[in-house]
Amino acid sequence: MREYLLTLCITAAVTYLLTGPVRKFAIVAGAMPEIRARDVHREPTPRLGGIAMFFGLCAGLLVADHLTNLGEVFDSNEPRALLSGAALIWLIGVLDDKFEIDALVKLGGQLIAAGVMVMQGLTMLWLPVPGVGQVLLTSWQGNLLTIALVLITINAVNFVDGLDGLAAGMVCIAATAFFMHAYRIWYGYGLEAAAPAALFAALLMGMCLGFLPHNMHPARIFMGDSGSMLIGLVLAAGAISITGQVDPDAMGLFAGSEKAAVHQTVPVYMPLLLPLTIIAVPAADLVLAVVRRTWRGQSPFAADRGHLHHRLLEIGHSHSRAVLIMYFWSALIAFGALAYSVNEASMWVALGVAALSAVGLVLLLLPRFTPRAPRWAEAFVPPRYRRRVTAGPREDGVVTEGEPGAEGAEPPARVAVGVAGANGATAVGERSRFQGRGGGEREKATSTRS
Repeated sequence: MREYLLTLCITAAVTYLLTGPVRKFAIVAGAMPEIRARDVHREPTPRLGGIAMFFGLCAGLLVADHLTNLGEVFDSNEPRALLSGAALIWLIGVLDDKFEIDALVKLGGQLIAAGVMVMQGLTMLWLPVPGVGQVLLTSWQGNLLTIALVLITINAVNFVDGLDGLAAGMVCIAATAFFMHAYRIWYGYGLEAAAPAALFAALLMGMCLGFLPHNMHPARIFMGDSGSMLIGLVLAAGAISITGQVDPDAMGLFAGSEKAAVHQTVPVYMPLLLPLTIIAVPAADLVLAVVRRTWRGQSPFAADRGHLHHRLLEIGHSHSRAVLIMYFWSALIAFGALAYSVNEASMWVALGVAALSAVGLVLLLLPRFTPRAPRWAEAFVPPRYRRRVTAGPREDGVVTEGEPGAEGAEPPARVAVGVAGANGATAVGERSRFQGRGGGEREKATSTRS
């Protein structure tokens, strides 16, 4: 565990320290595109954050190669295959961040990167199926399944990269759950074949944690496609490694039978279930985006403002709250799958996931309604949740409607003042509300004389 933590820290430190210089380089290089209609930020922000993340990945691999307990991982071709595919996908992302290359060209680059990893041995060899056991895949079946998994994961992460800190945070959550899965298989069952997947997850956590301080709202730099496609490929490589390279027969020695071993580790081994549980929210966003765009007669790669994070903003959530809600659902699904893999027969796991899902739905739909707190709790909630009372005429002749019932409560929507002057003129004052800083409301009075 210490070796993994050291690798994680080195990767995070290198990524964090390089992001500042990379930001200056991106500004000088002109990698600051104009604000588009689908963007939610207000000022041009430099991209190319994936450069720092890629060098953080290289530094982490270099350090891990010199550690005693992790040196055996490099006896296989998996780290070399990961680095080759990552370098290719990163280069394509850098070109896209600077020159905005065509979507089909990017798709072709993703296919080539996945093919490079397959050629170097990082591919699906078998597919454990619950109730059936180990299904040996032919060469072309394993290669096609590997490429499909890489493309799904890369584009899912790329599609969800729409708010400050969203993609890096969600992938970091996914990598944490995945590391706990892989480390349990490696340390708990004594299977060395799971060590590369644990290393890939530790590197991915370091890349995301090192970049997040620069990318949280308001972001000083974006990771761009060079970063989003890179972390998507690393996540897919870990899933392929532990799914297609770890022999479930070896686990059957500990679980009692091959069928029981496969059933016990379904969330880990099922290559189609793994991306959906680890990055379920980005995968759902990907599917909805493809269906929505093809239904409208558009290209599946045509950008729009229909993603899940855009809908959260339209509902009424703030930028930070929308990101936290996406974090919550990603963590719930990923760690729910983790808890199920540890003890699939426990009723408490299902009850806990159901209860947290109900809490998540309440948080998700909170802007749709404005509940009023009881009077004893008005001092502890924001003004918009406090009750208002109607007061009668005051001593100065002002008739108020909806006077605040407590200090700091919501101000009245309208106050009419009628004062007859000596010349028969009447002054009418009308206050209009407008949204102020911090979510409160201020009043601005305008008066006319007739």
